[in-house]
Amino acid sequence: MNSFSEIEQGIEDLKAGKIVLVLDDPERENEGDLICAAEFATTENIVFMATEAKGLVCMPIDPELANKLDFQPMCETGDDCDEANFTITIDHIDTTSGVSAVERSLTAMAVVKDDAKSSDFRRPGHMFPLIAKSGGVFERDGHTEATVDLLKLAGLKPCGLCCEMMASDGNMMRTPELLEFAKRKGITVVSIPDLVEYKKRIETEV
Repeated sequence: MNSFSEIEQGIEDLKAGKIVLVLDDPERENEGDLICAAEFATTENIVFMATEAKGLVCMPIDPELANKLDFQPMCETGDDCDEANFTITIDHIDTTSGVSAVERSLTAMAVVKDDAKSSDFRRPGHMFPLIAKSGGVFERDGHTEATVDLLKLAGLKPCGLCCEMMASDGNMMRTPELLEFAKRKGITVVSIPDLVEYKKRIETEV
C-alpha cells in the first residue's frame, strides 16, 4: 500500500470503530499513539489502549466543540505551537470514581452526543481533553491535530481518544517497534507527514 492508501484505510477503520496507530515525524517526538473515535470509545477499545499502549489516555477535541462544552484550559501558558493544550480534566456526572474503562467510555461517548452540555461533566475528572489547533496538522503536526483531522475526514464527530505507545522498559516505543506492533495486531498505521500531504492534495482537488 502507498502512504495515501494507508490514510484512506485508516479513515475507513475509524468509521468502523477500529483503533488506528498514528506516527509523527521521526524528527519531532518520534512517537506513536493509538487513536479511536469518541463515538466508538467502547470499554473494549479503552482497555486495549490502556493495556497495550500503556501511556495516558487523552481526548483530542476540536476547539469549537471544546468551547461549546466550556472545557477550560488547564493553564494559560500553553500557547507554544509545540505544547499540548490540556483542559481541566472531566468525568460525566453519571460516573462514580470515573476511572474505570467502563466509566471513561461513558464520559467519552457523552462528549459527542448532540445534546451534550457543560453541566453534564464534573471537573476535575479522569479524562484529559486536548484542544486541537483550529488549523489542524497544517498548524501543528501533533497527534492531537492528526486525530481530529482524521475523524473529520471520516465524517465523524471531531473528538477522539489517543494514547501514547510505551515500551515494556518504560521508554517510548520508536518507529521499528511501533511498526512491528501494528503488524502483529493488524492495526493500520498512519503517518502525520503523509496526512499533511494527503490533506494538501484533497484540498487542491476541491
